[in-house]
Amino acid sequence: MVRLTRAQQQARTRATVLGAAAAEFAEHGYADAKIDRIASRVDLTRGAVYSNFPSKRSLYLAVLLDSWPHAPHGSVEALHTDAASASEAFARTWLERLPLAADDAATARLRSGSVTGVFDDDNGRAVLGELTRLEALMLALSLESCPPSAARRVRVAELILTMLHGADHLAGAAPGFGDPFDVARACGHLAGLDLADTWDPPHLGFIKAAELCDDPWPEPEDGIVVVLGAARLSAAEEAVRAAAPGERVTIAVVTDSPTETGALVRLRITGLAACLRRTFPAAAAPPVHVDLDEGPALATAIGAAIADDTEAAVRVRAGRVLARARGRGAGHAVAVAIPPADTSTGRDPS
Repeated sequence: MVRLTRAQQQARTRATVLGAAAAEFAEHGYADAKIDRIASRVDLTRGAVYSNFPSKRSLYLAVLLDSWPHAPHGSVEALHTDAASASEAFARTWLERLPLAADDAATARLRSGSVTGVFDDDNGRAVLGELTRLEALMLALSLESCPPSAARRVRVAELILTMLHGADHLAGAAPGFGDPFDVARACGHLAGLDLADTWDPPHLGFIKAAELCDDPWPEPEDGIVVVLGAARLSAAEEAVRAAAPGERVTIAVVTDSPTETGALVRLRITGLAACLRRTFPAAAAPPVHVDLDEGPALATAIGAAIADDTEAAVRVRAGRVLARARGRGAGHAVAVAIPPADTSTGRDPS
């Protein structure tokens, strides 16, 4: 008889609960699913379920993360010669996850990774808004690497995501409506719109200047490291636009609710990143990295709180921190604190 270790037994129980929960959510949907029924499906107590997942919401998100195919099927898309063809290819890849017309409502929501009705409180809705803005930035930066040249394509990316999320909603609410190939072609046409997209937020001129320093840094990567709470994710663009050309920007995401808010961010960002990898080759990818794993460790290294409203940043060169800032605009502050000529040589301009 093989005796399982405590960790192995916990992993087995967790997997068992996830399987039962997937069946419960597929049969009843999120709103009508019951923890007691999930427990009874596998002869566990309600307490055993909650010992592995602190809430129904965290359990639902764990099911999505466990079952949703973040990496779309098929081979990597070919290199696209312009923003329009890249937008259409991205949309085709994103739309692969749409539920089938024959799926019932609950199964459709699971298939598409829908969180409709799951985060309906004010804080949850605020995080979803910030998260979608970060997604738009990630898509825009990839589109900006495609001709014709454009200083900013965030507004186009926002329109594309609006259309795709609308198609996702209709696929669940009105199955069989619309043609996904038409939606993808429409996304390609959106890339050609002239939206006079500029980046000049007036508040950046009033943020507190970064502190110049010369401190050790434990990570090998040079560049700008911005720790952002889940309710401040849109501030990522402030660092990206102020960074020197080609400079690496790491966005480390933190939250004080890792099983709920953290799981939501992971679900959405990993899904989007998989679509971007399919559409844009690594050589054309922007030098921006969203870190979902080392956020708490990087926050500790910076001395920042692990909370949804955190905003702190450092600029690193050759294993040394040359500038640091906290509060609103921290990423922008460290990016403009040292002229690009100095970051290329590693000199401290002070």
